[in-house]
Amino acid sequence: MGTWSQSRAADGVPGADCAGAIKRAERLHLSRFHLDRVVSAVGGEPPERLRRRLLLERAAYHLVTGDRPVVDVAFAAGYGSHEAFTRAFAREYGVAPSRWRQHPTRTQIEGPSGVHFHPPGSLRLPTSRKVTPMDLMTRMIEHHLWLTGEMLERAARLHDEQLDAPIEVPIGTIDDDMSIRSVLGRLVGQLAQWNAAVSQRSYDWEQERGKSITSLRRELGEEGPAFLAQVRTTVDEGRLDDTFLDVTCDPPRVFTYGGMIAHVLTFAAVRRLVVLGAFESLGITDLDAGDPAEWVAEPV
Repeated sequence: MGTWSQSRAADGVPGADCAGAIKRAERLHLSRFHLDRVVSAVGGEPPERLRRRLLLERAAYHLVTGDRPVVDVAFAAGYGSHEAFTRAFAREYGVAPSRWRQHPTRTQIEGPSGVHFHPPGSLRLPTSRKVTPMDLMTRMIEHHLWLTGEMLERAARLHDEQLDAPIEVPIGTIDDDMSIRSVLGRLVGQLAQWNAAVSQRSYDWEQERGKSITSLRRELGEEGPAFLAQVRTTVDEGRLDDTFLDVTCDPPRVFTYGGMIAHVLTFAAVRRLVVLGAFESLGITDLDAGDPAEWVAEPV
């Protein structure tokens, strides 16, 4: 035991690694040898190698983003001396930490497990599934439909004066005379309009105005799934560059399906923020900013 610890310490690795590895194995009710075999089989590298690599990646991040002395970074990485840290760092990054700090390159060290330090203090794990740009596009449409439905549910709690109060936005807007009701009407109407456009049907723009929240919720239940099905089919068939004639415009215009989807996501995002801002002024804050980040990361 002592010989292993001393030899590893001389190689620039913290001498406490051996004792720490044994304790970690004991907590999992495994022998140190068996734990090494299991982790190596799954991740491609022994657990202590993984741990030391991540600590060095974190140390590199601290070197390039702060002004702490190198010796302090060394101690934070678990090394007992400046010299041991310098040897280990130079072995992985090619130069001593003090020189690397002046001309930093990569922070990650190649490792077969795909696990890396992710600033400021967490790990980046390899994904268990592959998400294509097309998958992401579809998930964003799904999020848009869900969030619009949630906003309509909350709007149903408001009285007409609140729904029809003018919304003042200190930026160039995309709609005239905005209110919670009118912007929600356009969010739902946008879906109906594009469904009509793809089907070569005309669209009555005026019918969007003054609708009750109940009517809008019913319309979202019809037009939302139809639009999503259209997006999924287009994506699956690889027809995002195909064109169609939009007869809802005057005069009619030609768009691609990909352009249509991009238009919906872009303008809908602005309108959703307008409504969410109006909600916040009325004390409705549980939807936050409607951020899709967590939604698109959830497994399907």
